Amino acid sequence: MKFKGLQFLVSTAAAIIFCSYILYETGEKRPTSTSEIDRTKDKVLLDVLVKSIENSHFQPKLLNDQFSEDVYSLYLKRLDYNKRFLLSSDVEKLSEYQTKIDDQIKAGNYVFFDLTNELLKERVSEVKEFYQDILDNPFDFSSNETIELDEEKRDFQKNKKDLKSFWHKSLKYEALTRIHDMERKQEKASEENDTLTILSFDEMEAKARKNMRKSNDRFFDRMEKWARDDLKEIYLNSIVGVYGPHTGYFPPKDKENFDISMSGQLEGIGAQLQERDGFIRVSSIVPGSPSYLQGELEEGDLILKVAQEGKPAVDISDTRIDEAVKLIRGKKGTKVILTIKKFSGLIQDITIVRDVVVLEETYAKSAIIENGGVRIGYIKLPKFYADFNKSGGRSAADDVKAEINKLKSEKVDGIVLDLRGNGGGSLRDAIEMTGHFIEQGPVVQVKGRYTPAEIMKDNDRSVEYDGPLVVMLNQFSASASEILAAAIQDYDRGIILGSASSFGKGTVQRFFELDRYLTASSSQYRPLGAVKITTQKFYRINGDATQLKGVESDIIVPTKYAYFDMGEKEQGFVMPWDEIKAVEHIKWIPKYDEKDVVSKSQKRIGENKLFQNIDENAKTLKTQTDETIVSLNYESFSSNQAMLDAQDDAYDKSLKDQAVQLDVKNLQVDINSFEADSVKTEINEKWLKNLRKDVTLEEAVLVIKDMKS
Repeated sequence: MKFKGLQFLVSTAAAIIFCSYILYETGEKRPTSTSEIDRTKDKVLLDVLVKSIENSHFQPKLLNDQFSEDVYSLYLKRLDYNKRFLLSSDVEKLSEYQTKIDDQIKAGNYVFFDLTNELLKERVSEVKEFYQDILDNPFDFSSNETIELDEEKRDFQKNKKDLKSFWHKSLKYEALTRIHDMERKQEKASEENDTLTILSFDEMEAKARKNMRKSNDRFFDRMEKWARDDLKEIYLNSIVGVYGPHTGYFPPKDKENFDISMSGQLEGIGAQLQERDGFIRVSSIVPGSPSYLQGELEEGDLILKVAQEGKPAVDISDTRIDEAVKLIRGKKGTKVILTIKKFSGLIQDITIVRDVVVLEETYAKSAIIENGGVRIGYIKLPKFYADFNKSGGRSAADDVKAEINKLKSEKVDGIVLDLRGNGGGSLRDAIEMTGHFIEQGPVVQVKGRYTPAEIMKDNDRSVEYDGPLVVMLNQFSASASEILAAAIQDYDRGIILGSASSFGKGTVQRFFELDRYLTASSSQYRPLGAVKITTQKFYRINGDATQLKGVESDIIVPTKYAYFDMGEKEQGFVMPWDEIKAVEHIKWIPKYDEKDVVSKSQKRIGENKLFQNIDENAKTLKTQTDETIVSLNYESFSSNQAMLDAQDDAYDKSLKDQAVQLDVKNLQVDINSFEADSVKTEINEKWLKNLRKDVTLEEAVLVIKDMKS
C-alpha cells in the first residue's frame, strides 16, 4: 500500500479504517405517542450502540454474565463514586441485577437503569433535607474526628443515620478547608494593609457555612434537574466503557462540544480536562495558553471548585464535565478562580485571566544550547499536528524538517528532540518525521481486527539529519510520540531519555455516527449521537505493542510522578500488551558506544544533587498521597497544611539553589520574527527561562556530548 495521501489521527479523535454499516430496522409497529417514541428510541439506541461496537471494535466482548458484572461495577462506581447518596441496602437491592444486565441489553430494556434512577432521586431528596440542618449549626473543630477521603477505602453507609453522620463529617471537612483558606488570605492581606478588618474564627466559620449553603443549594438544584437522559448517558457509557477507556458514547450535544474542542481555539484557560471518578482532573496544559503563562495549574491537579471574580465558589464534585467547562470558560479578560488539589494533598486557589488560546505555541520551535564549546540543537514539539483537510495548513513533519535545517545551518553537534507532554496526533507526520533521521524502511505496524498487520514505511531515501540524537519522553508522551521514539530505539538511531516509560496508548479510535445505522423509516429516532470505538492497534517494528507498556527509556531520570501509576495502566478495562511478528529492518550503525554513553549518564544522574532532591520529593509526594485519613481538628489540620507548605517551600528552594544555568538562546532568524510582538516576546522569554533551569535537558545535552566524543 502506498503511504502517500494516507492520513491517520492518533489520539482521541479519529482514524481512517474500513467499516461496513448495518442499517437498523426495528421491525415493530411504528409508535405514535411521544412516550412510545421515547421508549422505542431508547431500545433502538441501546441496540445500535452495542451492535456498532461488536461489529467494529478491535477486541469485542461476549455479552455474558462477566460482561454484566463489569458493567454493574463500573456503573455503580460512576453513579455514586463518592458514596454520598446510596445506602448499603440500595446496593444489595441493585446487586440482584449484577448478572442480568447483559440479558436486558439483548432485550433492549432498561429495568436495572430505571431502578437506579428511582433510588438515586429518592436518596438525593433525603440528603437535601438533612444537609441544610447540618449547616444551620456551627461546627466543633476541637474534637479529634477524622474522615477517610479515599472513596475506595469507604463502604456505603448502612442506614440514613450513618449517612447523615457521614455528610456531617464531609461538610465539616469542607468548612475546615474554607476557613483555613480564609485565614491564610487574611494573614497575607493584613501584611499589606494594616487597616484591614480582621474576621474572628467564629466569623470565618459562619461565613464558610453561609457560602457552603449557597454552593450546596446550587449543587442539589443541579442534581434535582437531572433528567433521565443525563443519568442514561452515564449508564450507556458504563456499558461502552467496559470495552476500554478510549471507547465512549457521545450524545448529540456532547459530540458537538467535542468537535468544538478539536477545532483548535478555545476562549478560556487553555487546560484540557477529563472527568475521573467524580472529579474534574487537568489532563494537559496547552502551550502558550493562560494556564501555561500563569504557571501554577499542572497536569494531574483536581479542580474542586470554580468561582467567578467577586462571587462564591461553586463545588464541582460529581459534576458533568460539560457543566464544569461552562463554569470555567468565559469572556476574554475575565478572571476565574479555581480551587485545586495537588497530588501532595495541598489545596490552593489559582486565579487565571481568560484569553483566547493561541495555537502558534503548539507548533515546533528550536533553540541553541552551548556547553563547553559544543553547540546542541534543541527542538520542542508539543504535538503531532497536521493539515488533514489539505487547506494549506501546517504539519509537524514539515515544521520539524525546517527546524532541523535551521539548526544544521548553525552547525550544531547534535540534536535533542523534546516530546515530553506530547500526547500524539498525526501518524502520517510521525512516520515522515522518523524518516528525517533514517534512510528508509518500516516505522510502525498497524493491525485491525479483521486485517493482518500493515507495515507503515518511510519510503524517502534522504536523511535530513545523521548526527547524534536524543529523544526526550515523559509519562505524558503518548501515541504518535511513542511511535517515533520506538522506531528511533528499534533502529538504534538515537538514545531515549526520560521517565521510566511513556504513556502507553497504543490504540486507534474512530468516530461512528449512529444515525448511519438507521433506515429512512427509522429516521424519527434521529439524532442518536456518536460512538468512539477502538478499531486498531499499533505495534513496533520489533513486534512489541506500544499499548500499556509504552516506550521504556534507555536512560531513566527522576521525575515528579515516578512512583505513581500513570498513563494507560491507571485506566480501567485497558487492552492488554501483546506482540506480533517483527519486521526486518536495517539498523543504524552508531559512531558511539551506547552502553558506555548510558553508563556515564546513569553515574552522573546518581551523583546529581538536584536529581536526588527530585527523587526524594517524588517519594514524599507518594507517601502524602497514600495518607487519606484527614483530621477534622482545626489545629491538627492547620499544622499538617503548614507542614505541607513548608515541604513545598523547601523543595522549591532546593530547586532554586541548585538550579542549572544552561546557555540557551534563540536562533537569530526566529528573533526577527517575534521581536516586534510583545506577547510573543513574553512567551518566548518564559520558554527560555524554563529551559535554562531544566536539569533533564542539561543531562540530554551531556549525553549528546558523550555521543559526540
